[in-house]
Amino acid sequence: MGRSSKKGPYIDPRVFEKVEAQLSSGKRDPIKTWSRSCTIVPEFIGLTFMVHNGKQHMKVFVTDADVPRSRWQGQGGRQSGLRRQGLSRDGPAAGRWR
Repeated sequence: MGRSSKKGPYIDPRVFEKVEAQLSSGKRDPIKTWSRSCTIVPEFIGLTFMVHNGKQHMKVFVTDADVPRSRWQGQGGRQSGLRRQGLSRDGPAAGRWR
């Protein structure tokens, strides 16, 4: 279930502070965050985020097509790639899962 439209989008204040600081300085370093529930707003366009998926940080580049949705929507979880490819950590395909 999505967030109520009456409440408005959820934007993590710490992430938004990092975005504002990066926009004012002109740097384009990736912004590391653990906030997967934060909604993408137009100020995030053109920035790169390192979003934690439970095991590691994955790069997410924000484009204008990503604006009205959650940052992590459509990104796989920690083991979704293994299940999608039919590979496992043990067995004959053990070396190919990485």
